Amino acid sequence: MIKRFSIYMLGLFLMTIGIGFSIKADLGVSPVSSIPYTITLITGIDMGKSTIMFHIALILIQVFLLRKAFHPKNLGQIPVAIIFGYFTNFSLFLMQFIPAPESYILKLVFLLISIMFVAFGIFLYLPPNIIPLAGEGAMQAISSVTGISFPKAKISFDVTMVVVSATVCLLQLRNLGSVGLGTIISAILVGVVLNIIVRFMQKKLDCILCDTVVSYKS
Repeated sequence: MIKRFSIYMLGLFLMTIGIGFSIKADLGVSPVSSIPYTITLITGIDMGKSTIMFHIALILIQVFLLRKAFHPKNLGQIPVAIIFGYFTNFSLFLMQFIPAPESYILKLVFLLISIMFVAFGIFLYLPPNIIPLAGEGAMQAISSVTGISFPKAKISFDVTMVVVSATVCLLQLRNLGSVGLGTIISAILVGVVLNIIVRFMQKKLDCILCDTVVSYKS
């Protein structure tokens, strides 16, 4: 269990490093980070607190959708949200020591680095099968209530996050703010990179965990 928990926490931290690089690239953040970053841009609240607030809102959505079917263990998403929020702030603190990219090519490089960190973080965070982040929990709730498959629920969820973020930014900031080309690229490439990582590293991770708890094959 210590081994699983350590890998789980490392995965969460690497995902926040990816978020930090995407913000540094300034090309638009990933769909699931778009609303927290929008809150940060509009209110000035730090990204960690915005992330925690957003995740708690997603947990409340799960409670509303699932009602009696909501399992009390899913409340464990609250401390995970807090940890993820503080990891985000720490990652952004580390980003302060990295010069901001000025050329468009360097921004794309930072975006690709972000995608690799997020994908590798997901690769490590899911198999230990401890507690999902609120985003995954919300997608599972939507899938369970509507009967829509999880992949389709994820697409709908991501599109909704992007549309809401873009709309709010346009109304409040008069620009797209958290949404940009990087948002689209991230939405497409994170899954692609994750599949490549799984292909080459799944067996090694299985050996560390002693068994396969979550299969990435669908």
